[in-house]
Amino acid sequence: MRIKDLTPKADLTLTIVSEDGRVGVFSIKPYLEFEAFADLKNTDEFMKVFNGGYFVEWECGADLSADTIEAKMEIAESTTAPG
Repeated sequence: MRIKDLTPKADLTLTIVSEDGRVGVFSIKPYLEFEAFADLKNTDEFMKVFNGGYFVEWECGADLSADTIEAKMEIAESTTAPG
């Protein structure tokens, strides 16, 4: 999956739009117990996310691959036409 767009939300989720038109929500909350993601408990730090296309990365150095996000995100809708 390639991430076309992402929007960070104050509830520590990312709204993801994939290049193929799928829209989903990914929660970072399960990762906050790990040291690499600890800074993201601060909403201001969480909001400083960068879209790398095949990954997302925060200023603090935490990152996640698009494959991980795709495997764990909840699909909300698709913007592609059927068929």
